[in-house]
Amino acid sequence: VQLVESGGGLVQPGESLRLSCVASGFTFSMHSMSWYRQAPGKEREFVATISQNGISTSYKDSVKGRFTISRDNVKSTLYLQMNSLKPEDTAVYYCRFATYWGQGTQVTVSS
Repeated sequence: VQLVESGGGLVQPGESLRLSCVASGFTFSMHSMSWYRQAPGKEREFVATISQNGISTSYKDSVKGRFTISRDNVKSTLYLQMNSLKPEDTAVYYCRFATYWGQGTQVTVSS
């Protein structure tokens, strides 16, 4: 199993980023997928999850209405569209499948 995240960067408050996670080594379309994040000095926390077919999603309360999780089962890719970013969204963002994690991508929101 391999999960490779990309798309992080440094943005100003209010701006947007789109994270991607390319998956391989398992049948992507048959499994739910999730995004987590870990801020400096804090524990890793759940951000969003999506069902196998993409119909069902769930979000951390503080990102509802700003973040959108989606997937492309043909490309075996998971996405996280992040709008109206805030400084408190600064963290390393991880893609997760079962007990497997990607290497993470850094998102920094700062003026």
